Amino acid sequence: MRWFARRLVFYVFAIWVALTVNFLLPRLMPGSPISGLLAHLNPSQLAANPGIVQTYEALLGGGHHSIWQDYVTYLHRIMHFDFGLSTSNYPTPVSEVIGRTLPYSIFLVGVAFLLSFVVGTAVGMVAAWRRGGFVDNLIVPGFMALGAFPAFFTSLLGVYFLGLKLHWFPIQHAYATGLSPGLNWSFLSSAFRHAQLPILVIVAAYAGGWVLNMRTVMINTIGEDYVTMAHAKGLRDRRVMTRYAARNAILPPLNGFAALFASAVGGLVFVEYIFSYPGAGYTLQQAVLGNDYPLAQAILVVLSICVIVANLIMDVLNLVLDPRLRTG
Repeated sequence: MRWFARRLVFYVFAIWVALTVNFLLPRLMPGSPISGLLAHLNPSQLAANPGIVQTYEALLGGGHHSIWQDYVTYLHRIMHFDFGLSTSNYPTPVSEVIGRTLPYSIFLVGVAFLLSFVVGTAVGMVAAWRRGGFVDNLIVPGFMALGAFPAFFTSLLGVYFLGLKLHWFPIQHAYATGLSPGLNWSFLSSAFRHAQLPILVIVAAYAGGWVLNMRTVMINTIGEDYVTMAHAKGLRDRRVMTRYAARNAILPPLNGFAALFASAVGGLVFVEYIFSYPGAGYTLQQAVLGNDYPLAQAILVVLSICVIVANLIMDVLNLVLDPRLRTG
């Protein structure tokens, strides 16, 4: 438990660092939140309201405060889940914008990354167990070739060939035009249909890493004495592969789960932009272009915490699966 306590302290520190970096980064960018908001007003509106800049500064928590005062205010608001107002969606609160967009990204990345982990691990396991076979000679190089391309390039290939040429998938938005989000079959089925190609792209982009990791570790595990003993006992080949070799080989790839998840979250911006998918990544890109500091900060905070929580979950899972850690 001391090991877990040390890790928990580390992740609390990591969250503080992430919050601090998210506070500083937008302030190092050119422009200001007010300029992003005023861009939506025409000259006649600005001329008719000479004090509008000061009014918006007060509404958005701006003004002539020191950076330390802004930092304390920022941390206080984060603790109360108050992210302020979105300048690009004024006067909509940032929390409301995130509430609309984050579920799409959670579904997209969650399903895609889980599938890439399952598919990549299974392919790597079979490829190592049957070295020189069909899976090892053809399927593995295919996954590695797809994984060598950036996610945005794989997205462009998917849109062009599977969407525009073959018409197998819709290529834009999260659901069909004319539908309203809700818990009904028409919306849910349309949302799932529109998410299929982005999910396929993410699986193709990141499954290769799981294939390579699992294959490498599995090859080393196959040569262990307990695997040889299991064969000597006359156990079925499939049982030896899954219950003995794969069960022990899965631990090292799990340690890399969070790192690959962070990479997938980083690539989410480009994937959602190409598919015009209204998730957190696409919203973040629009917020940065529009100098919407409150919205950009809030999304970065949420995505950073998601990655940190993913690391924590993997550490807890390792603690459960590896008895050596429980002795520390």
